[in-house]
Amino acid sequence: TDNELAEGDFRLNSWLWNHILMIHFIVVQNRQGKTRLAKWYSSYDDGEKQKILTDVHRIVTSRSPKFTNFVEYQQLRLVYRRYAGLYFIFCVDPTDNELAALEGIHNFVEMLDIYFHNVCELDLVFNFYKVFAVLDEFCLAGEIMETNKRVVIEKMDELDKLD
Repeated sequence: TDNELAEGDFRLNSWLWNHILMIHFIVVQNRQGKTRLAKWYSSYDDGEKQKILTDVHRIVTSRSPKFTNFVEYQQLRLVYRRYAGLYFIFCVDPTDNELAALEGIHNFVEMLDIYFHNVCELDLVFNFYKVFAVLDEFCLAGEIMETNKRVVIEKMDELDKLD
């Protein structure tokens, strides 16, 4: 609904713009370690990417829920959040605000949830190109560009009309 889309967008948008993040990569993995989404904003070769995916899964899934949702990793910081059986992980600079990254993760998940009408892991698997399109509207070159869910969903609806 429009109220659902508009609620909190202005507050989140102005808050995040004052706390710009440098995102090095975004990863979505399930509990078994299957990568459902990986977007790289820093340069890594294929071997490094595979090692990062393995390390990130091991680190995130082995942490107790009583600990914070951020952890140091190779002079960077992993910020993650679990939704059902999926881990949404942002890798940011250690000087970036972790709470801004958590809000970014939550905002991205809400966009997916609205777009797919209650998103699930199968949506990520079978509609990966749409997930990447939502992500590209939300984040550009490792920086969060659009936090307004209504704007992103309207752009996605326009793209769907072209199909």
